[in-house]
Amino acid sequence: MSVPYAPARWPAATTTAVLWALAAASIVFWGLRLMAPPDAMAPPAIVAPAATADPAAVARMLGAVPSEIVAAPTPDAASRFVLLGVVADTDQQGAALIAVDGKPARPFRVGAKIAEGYVLQSVTVRAATLGARADSAPMFTLQLPVRPLAVLAPPAALGAPVSQP
Repeated sequence: MSVPYAPARWPAATTTAVLWALAAASIVFWGLRLMAPPDAMAPPAIVAPAATADPAAVARMLGAVPSEIVAAPTPDAASRFVLLGVVADTDQQGAALIAVDGKPARPFRVGAKIAEGYVLQSVTVRAATLGARADSAPMFTLQLPVRPLAVLAPPAALGAPVSQP
């Protein structure tokens, strides 16, 4: 027996193949998407500093006449230096450990330039003398800070065992 109407099989087979191809492509796409490293974060935005105006310059541009020029106070020269240690001999030669302007202390030999306009002239057991030049009059003397003496306590107060006769 023959069938008077035989539908073609190729449209159903093609549609099935296309659907399976789309499913496979979707699996590959999402697999690659999930396995990829996360997107890098965007670099932070650089914020330009706010422009600041100098009030004195703005006033001069607008025609203001300065009434009085005030000089900035300068710190006392002796307060710039801190004496932390001294190595001296009988000839007043040696070295001093001096911190300048809050920077870490450095050793200076007698006659060495410590800062602009200051030279270490001499050292004694607890002091160092500074001046403008090695052979000029001294400007000021730095003293080592005084440390408090330790109070001697009896051995029982220090936790040592006390032997009894």
